[in-house]
Amino acid sequence: MTAGTGNEGFLSKGARVMGIAAMASRMLGMVIIVLAFCAGGTSATPYVPADDAVVLERLPERNDPGLRELKRMRAMLAATPRNLDVAASVARRAIAASRATGDPRFLGQAQAALSPWWPLPEAPPVVVLLRATIRQSQHDFDGALADLDWLLIANQRAAQARLTRATVLTVVGRFAEAQFDCEQLASVAPPLVVAGCLAPPTSLSGEAERAYTELVQALERPGTDPGTIEWALTLAAEIAQRRGDAVAAERHFAAALALDPSDAYLKGAYADFLLDSHRPRDVLTLVAGDIKNDALLLRLVLAEQRLPDQRDTFVAHRAEMAARFDAARRRGDNLHRREEARFRLAVEGDTHGALMLARDNWKVQREPADLRILVDAARAANDAPTLRLATDWIAKTRLEDKAVVAAVAEPR
Repeated sequence: MTAGTGNEGFLSKGARVMGIAAMASRMLGMVIIVLAFCAGGTSATPYVPADDAVVLERLPERNDPGLRELKRMRAMLAATPRNLDVAASVARRAIAASRATGDPRFLGQAQAALSPWWPLPEAPPVVVLLRATIRQSQHDFDGALADLDWLLIANQRAAQARLTRATVLTVVGRFAEAQFDCEQLASVAPPLVVAGCLAPPTSLSGEAERAYTELVQALERPGTDPGTIEWALTLAAEIAQRRGDAVAAERHFAAALALDPSDAYLKGAYADFLLDSHRPRDVLTLVAGDIKNDALLLRLVLAEQRLPDQRDTFVAHRAEMAARFDAARRRGDNLHRREEARFRLAVEGDTHGALMLARDNWKVQREPADLRILVDAARAANDAPTLRLATDWIAKTRLEDKAVVAAVAEPR
């Protein structure tokens, strides 16, 4: 990306909200699409030590070339802290590390790298885009949107800013605005990027079949890079899953994994599909090597809970998961309310705690997974007002998600 255009690589690892896409991403599922990741309206500021000598934890750079490179670049930045090019590179790598590991402390490193420019209302465009991405990942969606609005006022053809704003708007449930932004990409982005941008907001607002068909058609066109294809396949898998087409969802998930078997968002989405398909043992195979990632450890715990022969590992991983959520709360990190609500409800049996977390999470982000845990927790707690909130949202948006609709309709 250049400071003047903000148009660097549409689906760079710094752009995905899936989600945690979500989307991140987060779309945000995945655009960094997301970013992905997604409280009650504001997010915790990542802890940044005043002194670089303070050791928070030894991070595993010895076994990760990307983390080793991040460490090398941070040392370079320490020698020239106002070098914008180096600072931007450090921030991008730290954001990517946060997404890959699920550790939000890397967002603190990203923010620290940009600290000379962070508070400036009119910072260089490259900083504003990265700041928006970090804020999105911290679930400060209002702050992210303010930055993205500023970029797009200055340059309406800033494609990465446009794509990221569409992702954020999708995560917060502003689907018509997200679709408008996606449509504006048609003159500056490849067709698959446009179709992938449009697919989430379109599929979540009553036109899932059209969104899926157009995305699959775009996937059939030649000449797109593997990273964009993997992102689009993941979106197609999620839409197919919501529509109840398990065969198509499985096919798309498998194709996406073949392109990038290390994508943490993709593995989490596929693990959820496998859990819904009553295939917990396949989840073990998928995520057993990824327990440093909080979201994937959660899926492993949920799978082990269903397998009697995994009792000992379940007990150990359950304790580890609980300790991580406790540590996050002590840091002031509340970025994983949805995941903690799932853990409280399905593993700990804490109906009241799960409902509180799910409600708070719903105030911030409104993806199908957020709605599902809200419904599951409300039903377990016999909370009629929250169930009405969910049914009103389904009616308002015309959501087509068979699992969520079935959960709402299930007799109490």
